[in-house]
Amino acid sequence: MNHPVIGGLEITAPLEPGYAEILTPDACAFLRGLFEKFESRRQQLLAARTERQRELDAGKLPDFLAATQAIREDRRWRVAPAPGDLQDRRTEITGPVDRKMVINALNSGAKVFMADFEDATSPTWDNLIDGHRNLRDAVRRTITFASPEGKSYRLNPKTATLLVRPRGWHLPEKHVRLDGQRVSGSLFDFGLYFFHNAKELLARGSGPYFYLPKMESHLEARLWNDVFLHAQQALGVPRGSVRATMLIETILATFEAEEMLYELREHASGLNCGRWDYIFSRIKKLPRQGTFPDRAQVTMTTPFMRAYCLHVIKICHRRGAFAMGGMAAQIPIKHHPAANEAALAKVLADKEREATDGHDGTWVAHPGLVPVALQAFDRHMPQPNQVARQREDVAVTAAELLAPPPGNVTEAGVRLNLSVGVQYLEAWLGGLGCVPLYNLMEDAATAEISRAQLWQWVRFGAMLADGRKVTPALCDQFMAEELKKIEGEVGAERFARGKHRAAVDLFLRMVKADKIDEFLTLPAYELLP
Repeated sequence: MNHPVIGGLEITAPLEPGYAEILTPDACAFLRGLFEKFESRRQQLLAARTERQRELDAGKLPDFLAATQAIREDRRWRVAPAPGDLQDRRTEITGPVDRKMVINALNSGAKVFMADFEDATSPTWDNLIDGHRNLRDAVRRTITFASPEGKSYRLNPKTATLLVRPRGWHLPEKHVRLDGQRVSGSLFDFGLYFFHNAKELLARGSGPYFYLPKMESHLEARLWNDVFLHAQQALGVPRGSVRATMLIETILATFEAEEMLYELREHASGLNCGRWDYIFSRIKKLPRQGTFPDRAQVTMTTPFMRAYCLHVIKICHRRGAFAMGGMAAQIPIKHHPAANEAALAKVLADKEREATDGHDGTWVAHPGLVPVALQAFDRHMPQPNQVARQREDVAVTAAELLAPPPGNVTEAGVRLNLSVGVQYLEAWLGGLGCVPLYNLMEDAATAEISRAQLWQWVRFGAMLADGRKVTPALCDQFMAEELKKIEGEVGAERFARGKHRAAVDLFLRMVKADKIDEFLTLPAYELLP
């Protein structure tokens, strides 16, 4: 089959009406330049991840790098000053790039909206291209939406500052090929947004701002910095216009977080602490270093999680960068006021902990939580940020960062991971990347921690309180029982139309594997159209 070629790129997916507005010859030629210049380095860095894992499996535990000690000890360097619309980031809302969400998030009252092509978006071709059309229109303030019920949505006069999260270095874009090979999903997402919006954003007093996910080393940050330099030069955008906040959501990145800021210092604006992905990474990278309890027991006050957050705050403020707190995934419980009040009280306490520790802002997943997060930070951080608050009292060690959390494995925890993991994956395979489940807004990070915990419990024979061992057979039994509950909750017709069987097959295969798979989204991506 002959596929269209645009700007030297082969497009293997349908070009629906309007897609040519995004996949223009010039845009595709710009993307091709990114792929040709940086793909070999991306592949080398992915190979380095594999080699690093071999070292970890052989017993070499992570530690702060001796080779970069001089960077950590040099107190003179700082990241570039933040532009005006990034000085106050006390509440950031995150979500997918569908049209209604983009409008509602920008209107939410949050200081920042992170439009997410990664964990909150199922990377179907239509989702990706529509997402870029939506962001293009949002930048130009022409975006509108009319619901099937006739309700109209448009932007308020004052909106949140827009940041965009491209996919991680490990993810490909299978609908676009160069010389017969799939291209980088990271560069595809970044490149299209940058090409269409960088100059427009600067003309409007903002800029091309990004969140960078799932990095594991300062060399991966260096690659992003070189991408930014190339992109700015190629389009005639002033050097240093890009601002990037890196997510410290892998255990290895924690040990190189300061070096990552150094590599991106011309473009960096901060680091972010991501709970579920961080715990997932810790289990995946060091599965033999302690069995983790139910994820509900691994809170941000668990010693190794608290050490991680305080470490990030300290190095960010030392370098003039913002330290962003974690996600509040709760959504309003409209049918149960008492439960809703209790949930909001927990969110408020968590956000107050972040503000008093020294974070400069935090994440929420629903507009209904924006006022709660603002309340916490307004109370404890009246100024735009608290970068000036140095945490020289913090001195985190490698042992503290690696210490497994206390707690136990319960039947309820096993069942929750099976149920939520499969329900999220089923929705993802159906094109939804952000899913409300049991009063929480879940994204891919929830599915990842769920299957990583189950894999560890099965692989190393975790024991439940009643003496039963977590085995493949027990998971099969619980999964069958949970599926019946799910069918009752969603209805027989919706269940029959869904992708539950494909989700169960993939999820359980990964749970029972001898070796943990690197990412759930890699094999799942092959099941998307």
